[in-house]
Amino acid sequence: MKIILVGCGKVGTALARQLSEEGHNVTIIDTNKARVEHISESYDVMGITGNGSSITAIEGGKSIDTSMGFTPLDGVIMGTRCGSVDPSAVTFVANKLGLTPNEMSDYMNKKSGFLGISGISSDNRDIAAAAAKGDKRAQLAGDMLRYEIKKYIGGFAAAMNGLDAIIFTGGIGENAPEVRRDVCADMDFFGIKLDNAKNDEIKGKLCKISAPDSKVEVWVVPTNEELLIARDTRDLVGNL
Repeated sequence: MKIILVGCGKVGTALARQLSEEGHNVTIIDTNKARVEHISESYDVMGITGNGSSITAIEGGKSIDTSMGFTPLDGVIMGTRCGSVDPSAVTFVANKLGLTPNEMSDYMNKKSGFLGISGISSDNRDIAAAAAKGDKRAQLAGDMLRYEIKKYIGGFAAAMNGLDAIIFTGGIGENAPEVRRDVCADMDFFGIKLDNAKNDEIKGKLCKISAPDSKVEVWVVPTNEELLIARDTRDLVGNL
């Protein structure tokens, strides 16, 4: 089975570990790289996206591709990081704004991404609220997030020769039905079809949100990071 986890937390990584150990191909799209650094080599595909973002393709326990480059700045759009840009755009902006190399690095890392595009916030909740009121820049930031998630789902599905399930978890995955809806829209060629009524009413609850005739199952899986941290702490202390 090929599974993609979107917006993963501690529970999601534990779930992915279990699924991977059962022989499934697993992709994680998350908001925090630190949460998955400790995971074993059993992953077939792993990706993290959000405030600090990367997507990594792993085959046979070895990384075969990643969205990151020399630094985590490269890749998908993030909370304050620009993600991939034409290198010539870097020098163009630096010259236009009169920025030194260090200032330009700070600009791309701390003042770009959702924050730079929306001019409002690096938080998806703030952007969604502004977009609902007609703010064009907020709408653009949201559209870019959806588009890039869709691209990576498509790319990993191609690399894995298909997929059987998409799992949304973490802050955005659990609580942003509009993001889930738009990410899964126009994916008919993969056989992805949402139950839109069910999707719209689900926030933070375990639920299958795909339509009965969907060839790919789509789930919302809530996280409980505090519980997992407590369990990990207990296990570590128990081994002292």
